[in-house]
Amino acid sequence: MSRSLSKFLQIAIPLVLGVFLIWYIYQSFTPQQLEETQKYFADADYGFVLLSVAFSILSHLSRSYRWSFMLEPLGYKTKLANNFMAISVAYLMNIFIPKSGEVSRGIILDKYEGVPFQKGFGTIISERVVDLLFLLFFTALALIIKFDVLYDYVVDSVPPSILYVIVLGIILVAVSIPLYIKFSKSNINKKLKNFVIGLKEGVFSILKMRKKGAFLFHTFIIWGLYLLSFYTALHALPETANIPFGTIIITFVVGSFTFAFTNSGFGTYPAAVAGILTVFGIAKTVGTAFGWIVWISNITSIVLFGVVSLVLLPIYNRKRSKL
Repeated sequence: MSRSLSKFLQIAIPLVLGVFLIWYIYQSFTPQQLEETQKYFADADYGFVLLSVAFSILSHLSRSYRWSFMLEPLGYKTKLANNFMAISVAYLMNIFIPKSGEVSRGIILDKYEGVPFQKGFGTIISERVVDLLFLLFFTALALIIKFDVLYDYVVDSVPPSILYVIVLGIILVAVSIPLYIKFSKSNINKKLKNFVIGLKEGVFSILKMRKKGAFLFHTFIIWGLYLLSFYTALHALPETANIPFGTIIITFVVGSFTFAFTNSGFGTYPAAVAGILTVFGIAKTVGTAFGWIVWISNITSIVLFGVVSLVLLPIYNRKRSKL
């Protein structure tokens, strides 16, 4: 597969999936359900939505400050404003092209702070390793807390024969991947090995950091603000305001995965959130409305701060150069 085709598929597949999910949910709703969903939108308490967005923006600020701890050992003391604007632009880019934000962050830091792209990009990858570990922690926590409900749902929903095939498939994949990495000489395997090496280097670079305590503290702050933002948004609708902690965690995890691995959750975030809330007894119309309220509010803030950052970056740094 050519590189251009691969890049096209990386952009097109998440977009097509998002459009399909929007169409599928819309056509599966009855006129009454559509009317109910619109009513939830109209009756939502948008004060909680704004507060939720504010917590999300604070997490971006904390992430900007945390980044400096990774850059200082490399000999670079960057401005917090440039870090924040680079991250804001990165989130904006990720809406259109998944994972392009990491590249744009490195480019902006190179242009305005003089940090070589390779070094800046390396710190971003290391940062993402830590975030992935935290996301996996929340995933494990969610599965432990709600294991019985999820197990009963899967057993009731999936025929035993298909379950056996799925379990067997998971075992085969778990056995095959290490063997493939060890013995294969293909280009794909080389990329896998480089990815694993990058993960190891990312983790060890953090362990060698002089301010690793402050780095970990801000990592907890970032993920705490993520969770607080999601929890606050739940209070926008009475139907979601009092759901159990375990349900909050697993819904938060599912939503986080869609943001991390698609075009910032376009179409997939509302569908995934509605789907998991349905498992725990929340009406599909409620879950759909809630998912869209959270997604639209976050994307609006991302677009706003991203566009403003693109405009302010040259102005701010031009003034700095004159001082």
